[in-house]
Amino acid sequence: MFVTTEPQLAYDELIRSGEIRADPNQQKAISLLQELHKELDLYGQQMGQTGWRARLSFRNRKRPVPKGIYMWGGVGRGKTMLMDLFYDHSNVSERKHVHFHAFMQEVHRRVHAFREAQKSGKVSESRDPVQALAKVIVDQAWLLCFDEFHVTDIGDAMILGRLFEALLEMGVVIVTTSNRHPNDLYKDGLQRERFLPFIDMLTKNMQVIHLDSDIDYRLERLRELDVYLSPADAAATAKLENAFHGLTIGAVPKTRVIEVNGRTIEIEKCAEGVAFTNFAAMCEKPLGPGDYLAIADVFHTFILDRIPKLGPQNRDFAKRFVTLIDALYDHKTKFICAAEAPPTALYTKGDGAFEFERTASRLLEMQSPEYMALPHGSKDS
Repeated sequence: MFVTTEPQLAYDELIRSGEIRADPNQQKAISLLQELHKELDLYGQQMGQTGWRARLSFRNRKRPVPKGIYMWGGVGRGKTMLMDLFYDHSNVSERKHVHFHAFMQEVHRRVHAFREAQKSGKVSESRDPVQALAKVIVDQAWLLCFDEFHVTDIGDAMILGRLFEALLEMGVVIVTTSNRHPNDLYKDGLQRERFLPFIDMLTKNMQVIHLDSDIDYRLERLRELDVYLSPADAAATAKLENAFHGLTIGAVPKTRVIEVNGRTIEIEKCAEGVAFTNFAAMCEKPLGPGDYLAIADVFHTFILDRIPKLGPQNRDFAKRFVTLIDALYDHKTKFICAAEAPPTALYTKGDGAFEFERTASRLLEMQSPEYMALPHGSKDS
């Protein structure tokens, strides 16, 4: 088994093994990530430990804070793969890798809780909740890696500038992926002029890399797969495992916890924006529309194993499956599955069969090349 602690060597091995093809834009990006990797080894000696000792060292730092990296480009250009290689091979123990949407949800939750504590007199009203939050974050990690950096909400836009300014002042290094250039963040948003200083801060403190390519590698891999397998037997499960491995380029799967309205959904096998789970975990538990929408928002590809025949005998499970497919369809999440029967034969008799025809139609459409080519999150029909 090939083992390395260098992002560049790991990338080169993926090419050598045939997992990916050499791409000049990716090679430029991994070269810059490799340079940052080495720089962080030296910078980390200065940072020392997290907590109060780290915050004290910020004020007397001898080595300047390394510039972070902002990788942007279209879907399937390898942004997430490259950042994962950087993160997984980093020697920084005080690091955190999180989807940006989940990060902002946590930011708003903590700021709200802090302000409630101020109202009840538990915390001084003179304390700044954003500064306090920045200190909490730095206590946990000084290298932050974000997936899918984007800003569409006025609440996010107003808090980001102050939070990132505090984090950067404390010596935090940020690496992120995005589908947009920094100058296009929160484009046409309400009171966008108040957001412009944040964009200036990003471009001054981060190296902006454009992964420009005519090839959507993710779409190429999807087109090579059988995305609807039937029956749902051991052979189908093995094919789904291979599909997961191919789409995640052999990345080590990890458990992903998604928070929805104070509750958590745990999906055990996730990597590179791809989730692999089964019908029982998704549809035989009391999950609702909000849960499925959150899942569809996080993952660009969703693999579901062991879908049974449906009917009045498992009507509640079938209803959840319909809601799940609606959420995935609305977000243009790619769907790969193994089911006991083809879409038109999944639910054919009894109460609910007529209503399921719409879901069967969507399952068929989600196998089409046209659907596969739609960008994740697209609202186009």
